[in-house]
Amino acid sequence: MLRLVSSDRLDRREWLRAGAVGLGGLTLPQLLTQRATAGTKPARAKSVIIFGLTGGPAQHDTWDPKPDAPAEIRGPFGSTQSRTVGLRVGELMPLTAALTDKIAVLRAVVTNDNAHSSSGYQMLTGVPHVPLNAESATPKPPNNQPSLGAMVRYLRPAVGGLPSAVTVPEHIWNDGNFPWPGQDAGILGRKHDPWLIHCDPNDAKFKIGALAPPDDVPAARLAERQSLLGGMNRLPATFETFDASTRKAFELVASGAARAAFDIDRESPKLRERYGRSRYAQSALLARRLVEAGVSLVQINWTRIANLENQGGWDTHAKHNQSAKGFLMPMMDRAFSALITDLDARGLLDETLVVWFGEFGRTPKFNGNGGRDHWGHVFSLALCGGGIRGGVVYGTSDKQGAYPIDGRVEPRDLIATVLDRLGFPDAELRDAEGRPFPATRGSVIRAIV
Repeated sequence: MLRLVSSDRLDRREWLRAGAVGLGGLTLPQLLTQRATAGTKPARAKSVIIFGLTGGPAQHDTWDPKPDAPAEIRGPFGSTQSRTVGLRVGELMPLTAALTDKIAVLRAVVTNDNAHSSSGYQMLTGVPHVPLNAESATPKPPNNQPSLGAMVRYLRPAVGGLPSAVTVPEHIWNDGNFPWPGQDAGILGRKHDPWLIHCDPNDAKFKIGALAPPDDVPAARLAERQSLLGGMNRLPATFETFDASTRKAFELVASGAARAAFDIDRESPKLRERYGRSRYAQSALLARRLVEAGVSLVQINWTRIANLENQGGWDTHAKHNQSAKGFLMPMMDRAFSALITDLDARGLLDETLVVWFGEFGRTPKFNGNGGRDHWGHVFSLALCGGGIRGGVVYGTSDKQGAYPIDGRVEPRDLIATVLDRLGFPDAELRDAEGRPFPATRGSVIRAIV
């Protein structure tokens, strides 16, 4: 249902006709796109890919191994010399180790929050959840700040029928399908939500259902509807509520470029194998296709895998080492390294910022089930491309990988850095009521840009 706030010259019949378009499975293009009032600067990055490893990858196995710590802390895995002099990474990421000359590592990221959903909210928005350590938190005030994807969608226009921010292959949720807060536009208003596309690009039958027009809507009729909606687009009007799925349907149907971007079968079997044939890995390949088509931000969320330890995820409360060696680290290492080399080979890495991302790390010590528990007091992230200096390590954790010693980074600093690389260093946003607020109160991490 559309609610008109103000109107101009279209008569009642035309407005009713526009409503019928929505009922037919199509949508109105955006009628009003707000822009930040703050100035911009030339962007180093045209696009961002959030390589999301939700569940909490262990800093000890990845970017901050502790080879000199006792066995109960360092675990059974060793470290390997990376391409960067003096930087050792976990031995289970050999492919990524060969690419660290392109990567900046952050070893002292802190949320001080040990709950998936509330620490995740802080990572996605740059704002601490109220209260901290709130598990199974859901999106509601006062924890309704916009996600980074929503900020980008607010600040950047759509390109070629595709939105400026897309999330694949599903939303992030706790047991019971409790969606984390911080995944939508929050106070910016629903029209700035990143597009959430549930999909499995590894499925042989993979297809986005909205990408083909209904059989009863010939091309001429579709063009006629689009023309009408284009006329409405010129009105000084705001539709406050309308169904997001129908919005996606029209814009995707109207754009051949959009349909082509999702046609992952155009990729060679050899390249698809290089990424790995899993839902997550093929979503990473799809992300490359989407940024190549002009999408400004693609967030890839790790998905659970049935019949594997810890539901196939990074939340390794039991049998941590078996999960890490058996499938988590090999899948991550393969997909991440393939994404970087693929972007680089296509000349896209300099303009695409890739963020290796989790909501927190894991405890320094193992629990009684051979697992590592939640740990937001220090953990590691990594960035690559898009104006980021490679071969850099910023921040230090203590000997156990438990607390920061120097170079502390908070999520708001990460978001400030991403927005700075996109050309929005001091962006101001306006909520759905028109009230201004800063996109972030963080500081750009100058050591890595």
